[in-house]
Amino acid sequence: MKRKASASSGPVALITGGAGFIGTNLAARLAEDGRQVRIFDNLSRPGVERNLLWLRDTYGDRIEIALGDIRDRASIDRFVQDATEVYHFAAQVAVTSSLDDPVHDFAVNAGGTLNLLEALRALDTPPPLIFTSTNKVYGDLEDVELVPDGSRYIPADTDTRMYGISEERPVNFHSPYGCSKGAADQYVLDYARTFHMPAVVFRMSCIYGPHQFGTEDQGWLAHFLIRAMKGQAITIYGDGLQVRDVLFVEDLVRAFLLARDRIDTISGQAFNMGGGATRTTSLVELIELIAQLEGRAVQLQFDAWREADQRYYVSNTSRFQEATGWKPRVSVEDGVRALHRWLQTMQAPAQVQVPAVTATVAG
Repeated sequence: MKRKASASSGPVALITGGAGFIGTNLAARLAEDGRQVRIFDNLSRPGVERNLLWLRDTYGDRIEIALGDIRDRASIDRFVQDATEVYHFAAQVAVTSSLDDPVHDFAVNAGGTLNLLEALRALDTPPPLIFTSTNKVYGDLEDVELVPDGSRYIPADTDTRMYGISEERPVNFHSPYGCSKGAADQYVLDYARTFHMPAVVFRMSCIYGPHQFGTEDQGWLAHFLIRAMKGQAITIYGDGLQVRDVLFVEDLVRAFLLARDRIDTISGQAFNMGGGATRTTSLVELIELIAQLEGRAVQLQFDAWREADQRYYVSNTSRFQEATGWKPRVSVEDGVRALHRWLQTMQAPAQVQVPAVTATVAG
């Protein structure tokens, strides 16, 4: 039986893909601020039902659960009507999955984003939209000359080594995932330009933190921790010297809220978002930190490099910092310890059901 969306007593924040770990952390912050939060999700990612249960148990009626699929335009039209801010996280998130099924990948990432943009464009006053894109829009970065330096690669170019990859770098979509997210990225920017919609794009690096059920394909930092805690081997594709900047999710949530509050001045822009040059790790360096936390050696196995893997990616976040005053606060060591503690204390229920009385089922 279909249920109508609940009537809201105040502003409604819509989070597509909101049952995922980033959406859960953002929803918690918004609910703490007294906002009504609508979680739009099809629950396709394993483990996210736990996030919904935690949100409802913690914040009660401030969390509305709207079950639906971003590919279903009718569902989106229905749930944007009273939204006063929109965060678009719903996506197919893995390069490997996009290689297996490029059509599905495109339908979710590019088609779903266009559905949302059109639904928002139809409103009299479109609300601010924040879209999470990916660093994969820059391709595999094979032209960035790297040299081994102990436990990591470093760029030969001084500016890149000191500051990372900036938004000035031309996009160069690589892999179906890169193409679909890149297309969505460009659609959001163009709707801001052509239709004057208030919207910004975050080109995301590696985000981690509580409520992340990481897999080998997405959420690799949490995946490494989970495998190590279970005493299972971790597979490293390549040599382990590859470097990423990593950002703790609390710092990302602050960035979202700053972007929302400054949408009038930053709309139509893309921002590289991650830990930046001060919060980086190679894979083998992360393994060493995990071994310290676990008090034992971590089992490793190595395999060939994967398609479109970047050997080095570090976000130059200076553009967003200059526009908003944002800076990351949580160090790599403190963030990884916090995630490790959360994983240790997490209790997985035998079976989790989304409460039917609170769910809004989209037709």
